[in-house]
Amino acid sequence: MGLSRLAALHGVATSYSPSADVTVPVPDGTVVAVLAALGVDAATPEAVQKALAAAESAARSRLLPPTLVVWSGEPLPPALTALPPGTELAVRPEEPGPARPARMRTPSKDPAPVVSGQVPGVVSGAPATGWWTEPPLGVHRLTARAPEQRAESCTLIVAPARVPQPPPRSHGFLVQLYSLLSARSWGMGDLGDLADLASWSGRCLGASFVQVNPLHAAVLGSPTDPSPYRPSSRRFPDPVHLRVESVPEYGHASDRAALDDLRRRAAELSDGVLNKGALIDRDAVWELKRQALAILAGVPLTPGRRAEYCDFLARQGPALEDHALWCALAEAHGSDWHSWPAGLRDPRSRETARARGELRDRVDFHCRLAWLTDTQLADAQRAARDAGMAVGIVHDLAVGVHPGGADTWAQQDAFAHGMSVGAPPDAFNARGQDWGLPPWRPDALAASGYAPFRGLLRGILGRAGALRIDHVMGLFRLWWVPEGRPPTEGTYVSQDAEAMLAVLVLEAHRAGAVVVGEDLGTVEPGVREALARRGVLGTSVLWFERDWAGTGRPLAPEEWREDCLATATTHDLPSTAARLTGDHVTLRHRLGLLTRPLDQERTADGADTAEWLGLLSRLGLLPEGGGDEEAAVRAVHRFLLRTPARMTGIWLPDTIGDRRPQNLPGTWDEYPNWRLPVADGEGRPVTLEELAASPRLHRLMEVLNPRQEPRRTRTAPPGARPS
Repeated sequence: MGLSRLAALHGVATSYSPSADVTVPVPDGTVVAVLAALGVDAATPEAVQKALAAAESAARSRLLPPTLVVWSGEPLPPALTALPPGTELAVRPEEPGPARPARMRTPSKDPAPVVSGQVPGVVSGAPATGWWTEPPLGVHRLTARAPEQRAESCTLIVAPARVPQPPPRSHGFLVQLYSLLSARSWGMGDLGDLADLASWSGRCLGASFVQVNPLHAAVLGSPTDPSPYRPSSRRFPDPVHLRVESVPEYGHASDRAALDDLRRRAAELSDGVLNKGALIDRDAVWELKRQALAILAGVPLTPGRRAEYCDFLARQGPALEDHALWCALAEAHGSDWHSWPAGLRDPRSRETARARGELRDRVDFHCRLAWLTDTQLADAQRAARDAGMAVGIVHDLAVGVHPGGADTWAQQDAFAHGMSVGAPPDAFNARGQDWGLPPWRPDALAASGYAPFRGLLRGILGRAGALRIDHVMGLFRLWWVPEGRPPTEGTYVSQDAEAMLAVLVLEAHRAGAVVVGEDLGTVEPGVREALARRGVLGTSVLWFERDWAGTGRPLAPEEWREDCLATATTHDLPSTAARLTGDHVTLRHRLGLLTRPLDQERTADGADTAEWLGLLSRLGLLPEGGGDEEAAVRAVHRFLLRTPARMTGIWLPDTIGDRRPQNLPGTWDEYPNWRLPVADGEGRPVTLEELAASPRLHRLMEVLNPRQEPRRTRTAPPGARPS
């Protein structure tokens, strides 16, 4: 009981329920290891009793919790209303701005309760709070001193009730940016292509958004991990996405011959991908761009450009300096800081300070790359809004970062070392999952006033129209797997979900950005409701929307939730054409991924598809009849429009019948994950220019925007392949 009680006080689960009627105990060894990662010694019974006594004593004596959340316009939290009469409160803003310190005092006697219905959102019996003057939205330091007690402080987050909302109905594209090559790409899609896609689809197709994969900075080195969901840093973007020719200094570089040679080699990379069956080679692309950007770094900045750069450096502060220094050190010592010389493993050591000076030029180079990338990200969002998009670019926030990357080096105190985030065993994966991403320590986040999370969100939202949060359930709890143990021997560790949500809502409000949570898979009861209450949209994928609690049949369109992004597929799932034809089953069979015989898998998959097609036919959404894959893809999207979903996402490869998934979970070298270009139904890569001219794409988009006027952009350029 002692270990269980201690674990509960620190948010560590000692059991979990994969289904409503099943409870699985967590091994004691796992609990002890997780507590150790949180700085709690539970290795012996004596240590457990000592830690438990300390934790319970601290909990009893605290006047305030570590973090308090006040939702603007809503009743105060019990931690405030239950303060002793006559408690003096002082609120000091922690962030720059016009807000001034404020003082308040709780009343000597409990005031009369507010009558239910008098104030919208106030529950019956909630006490009146005339003594409370709501501070401005933001993060503050709250100090309370009760009569005859010592003063205590905590973080106070004052947040709006909800994040900004998209228009009632909108549609847009979902795309992995690297996969979208144009005639100007250097072997993979870039930020110039993103701006062009947004401008074209907004003006010509009535699109309201373009959602992309995470553009976080990747781990340096070759070969690097191609997955955009395991970055070195989530705080800064990856310069591999830069459009080199769009850098203003490009036109003033003196070494034109070298730049022309690099462009020629880049064209060869693109030709290999588009015409010769080569995979996207991120390392080769970066090597060419790195050389070109080094040439551009030698071009003096104009006074105005220099001023812009200095402003950027001032805004980013030490966080950017640390990131750039990690990049410079990784060039010299390798991409995993754990293997660096001992003195350099500490970002605040004397040796690191000396290296900072010695590598000043390389640090400045990487700072400049971050500035250039940030600028082009802002340009892409500007192009989207100029094209009439109501939302614009939807950025993607990965669950975590590489254990040897820049963020874990610069923010070591914030991470639980020796732990990895994953997923427990379930019906789809009996062995569970280990994603190799170290989690943040909830206690460290609280102690810092959630500064790492605030800074992360502020950086991404500043250049986004919306943010997609991968595995949004991680705001509430994450499955921690101790190093050396299988995923089946992990456990859930809870976050302060109220605080995490408040920070998210606050920063989204400041940026005017929509928030979409990826809430697929196992979701803890109450999570979707809590997210919806704060205006965070969910994600609904057609093939998963069934009456799981009842008949098991596909949900009728009117039964779908409104507050979601509705789509037919995602980067981790088969394309719609592959789903409809059963090609995804054949692929998984070829790679040895099926858990039952091929004929059984095909039968089950065929029945599932037939049930959906039957519903589409009964609703009159498939007038062409069966047997036409392209018509069925259009019918699927007609169905999505029948739902009340606020946002409808079209997987860009679906527009031309691509049958290959971008990522096939459960594979590594067996399948070219994250390295495939967008292609047509025959597997032939298609450029952005050819996409814009594709008759098949326009036939599908007329379903979503039927009143669009014919445009000259629908005429194919000479030599374009039909799709």
